Amino acid sequence: MSGHLVLEDHFANGKHPLERAFDRRNLFPWLQRSMRPFPDPRANYKELVSEKKSGKCVVYVHVPFCANHCLFCGFYRDRSAEETMRDYTDHLVQEIEMDPVKNRVDTVHAVYLGGGTPSALSAQDLQRVIRALRQNLPLAPDCEITVEGRVAGFDLEKVDACFDVGVNRISVGVQAFDTQLRRRFGRKADQEGVLDFLSALSTRNKGAIVCDLIFGLPGQTMQGWQDDVRLCSQLGLDGVDLYCLTVHDKGPLAMSIEKGALPTQAPLSEMAQMYQAGLEIIEQAGWRHLNQAHWAANTRERNLYNQLVKAGADCIAYGSGAGGLLDGQRYVVDGDRISYQKRIANGEKPLAMMLPAARHHHARDLIMGSLEGGRLDLNELERCTAPGLIEALYPLFEQWQQAGLLSLSGTVAVLKTPGWFWHCNLVGSLFELIGVFIDGNKAEKPRFAFTEKGKKYA
Repeated sequence: MSGHLVLEDHFANGKHPLERAFDRRNLFPWLQRSMRPFPDPRANYKELVSEKKSGKCVVYVHVPFCANHCLFCGFYRDRSAEETMRDYTDHLVQEIEMDPVKNRVDTVHAVYLGGGTPSALSAQDLQRVIRALRQNLPLAPDCEITVEGRVAGFDLEKVDACFDVGVNRISVGVQAFDTQLRRRFGRKADQEGVLDFLSALSTRNKGAIVCDLIFGLPGQTMQGWQDDVRLCSQLGLDGVDLYCLTVHDKGPLAMSIEKGALPTQAPLSEMAQMYQAGLEIIEQAGWRHLNQAHWAANTRERNLYNQLVKAGADCIAYGSGAGGLLDGQRYVVDGDRISYQKRIANGEKPLAMMLPAARHHHARDLIMGSLEGGRLDLNELERCTAPGLIEALYPLFEQWQQAGLLSLSGTVAVLKTPGWFWHCNLVGSLFELIGVFIDGNKAEKPRFAFTEKGKKYA
């Protein structure tokens, strides 16, 4: 029924909010599975890039090569080979140079080279990509430029080559320090090698150095996880991500577990406890909680790309398999590398798909970006949607507060540790409810029914 909000469906379990606030963890609330792609993505893209736009903008560059397929990874595409990667770089630079999106952009605030393993490229090819971006796009003077990499194959000469062309942030995929655990999941460097590499990066003092750790890995203990986080806090790094393991369907990790080659991943309740343990250790070390999975040790680390992407900033995508966003419309570059290169050689922006903007995407961006940072101003959300939203949703926020997920200061909701862990569930609930609310406001004067243990709110 239009405009009829049933909030009880979104209530949390207050008895064990950290481990069991909801039946399952909503990992991707922003995905619009029911949307049909545009029939002619190139026509839509051409229209989007035809006029200048101001506002926040980031760039994502995809490098689809890895030395091997790590068990936990769902992003593997191509095995690294020097000649193949050089040829790919040729086409990637050509895409950057010819893409008409450059006519749309006012300022680029962050650039992220991800993958795959960008550090698999040679030092010369990494420099070629960064120089092409600098020459063809209006990068802000303080633009954050991140190169993602792994310890194996990322020597210090290559690191310095990145710094020399303006890279100011390096993100190293560590996942775990324990050598036995690392080897089990396909990581080549041992603990000593990882620690030496991170120490050498930090002492260079030329840019922000961050790493990521994963909790919930099969065979990982709580003690091992806590030791990893403590180690990380002592290395002189600028930032760290603490990620919850995601087991991708039909991926190598899922298949290994199914065959009995590995134990199952930690149950959700245990992963929640690991998240809390990691959070407590890193914050006791004086680090700032920037967003759901990321902490900063100092003011050098901004994690700007990730924060802007979650808040719905325009994202220009380059490279085979890269995903972008323009005016809320998501698009994907051709993920078949051979097809991608042929289309580039023919002078074509090799789009695979473009989706319409999600309904009420400005409000959704506000919710996602705000809760990713741990704080949502309901007054701001009401200004972005329709009058009456605060009154309509406030009982839900009160229930979440009673359940221990957040605290309310007037109309500002601030996440507590359980709320941080379950933040995507909160986001998903709000996405659904604001859609009903706004559509109801447009169609008629809505009626709202709220139930909490039989009590109704008029």
